[in-house]
Parts: sequence; structure tokens; C-alpha cells
Amino acid sequence: MPGDHRVNERIRVENVRLIDNEGNQRGVTTTREALALARSLDLDLVEIAPTAQPPVCRIMDYGKFKFDEAQKAKESRRKTQNVGVKEMKYRPKIGPGDFDTKTRLVEKFLTEGHKVKVTIMFRGRESAHPELGKKILDRIVERLVDVAKVESAAKLDGRNMIMVLGPEKKAKPKTDTVKTAVPESPATPPAAEATAAAHESQEEN
Repeated sequence: MPGDHRVNERIRVENVRLIDNEGNQRGVTTTREALALARSLDLDLVEIAPTAQPPVCRIMDYGKFKFDEAQKAKESRRKTQNVGVKEMKYRPKIGPGDFDTKTRLVEKFLTEGHKVKVTIMFRGRESAHPELGKKILDRIVERLVDVAKVESAAKLDGRNMIMVLGPEKKAKPKTDTVKTAVPESPATPPAAEATAAAHESQEEN
């Protein structure tokens, strides 16, 4: 990790196995000689394998090396970041336009790899009709059947009804194209062709 290496004068051993700035093995040399070579190239001497006998050092631009390592670590953390849980809230009496807009966002979250907590918010007397919320959730599942799987079935939580969806990629069945065969016109038998030719010859004579 960046900052974990001994650099230049911090390298206290007497001898090191040196790798130059072009990646060439230079063999075992004194630390003083290795540091002098690094200085002559306006670079740093960096201890990259402190437990080796003798320790392995490399000549490099340590500032650039730290930056590159930090970028790699950042990218690695980004790739291993836990999948987030998004939330989308609906009302039992949601209109068709709002339903479509919110459901498209849920689909977007799922295709990005996120889980989605779908919440139906009841107000006032609506809480006496949980079947309205269940109907909305069923519509969402039906709409997103190709990209979503139900990880937590619908359940009441206080004045809300909650369902959790997870991403699922289902292979769509392949549809075979049925080609309609066009029947070919029957070929004229050779005997019929010969008879017709003879008839035409007699007419000409």
C-alpha cells in the first residue's frame, strides 16, 4: 500500500538486490551505490521486498508510484463495494403516470445491480385496505418479471407495506422464425416437352 515502503535514506540495510528504473536486474549492490544511481536519474530508491535476503529495492518515481497505487486501491474498493439498497415509495391510489415513472426507476436500479425496497405508504383510512397496497406490489412484480425476483414478500410494517426486490437476469426464450415454404411450380415432364416441340414443328411445316 502507498506509504508502506522505506524510501531512500530510510533504507538502513548495507546491501540490496537492485532493480533499475527499466526493470533490469542489477544484482546485489551496496545501498549507498544504489541510492547514488537513483539520485543521478532524479528518481527514488524504494524497498519493495523488505523480507528478502538481501531486501529488494527498485529505482522509480515514488510519487507517481504512490498515485498509481492509490488509484488501484480506489478502483478495487469501488468494485468490491457492497450492493446498495434503494427505496421507492408508492401510494395505494397512485396514478398511471406516476406508477410508470417510479417503476421505470425501480427497473433501472435493478439492472444496475441494486436491491430495491418498495414501500406502499398508507394514510388515514387507507390503512384499513391493505389489499390496495398488495395490488400495487403485484403490478410491480408483474411489470418487472424479467429483471426482478422477490427477496422479501409483501408484509405490513406499521402504516406501510414493504416488499424487497433483487436483480435477476432471466434468459428470454428464443423464438424460432417459422419460414413458410413456397411450393415450386411442378417441372414439365421431359415427355411432355418432346410432344409439344413435335407439335410446334408440324404446325410450322
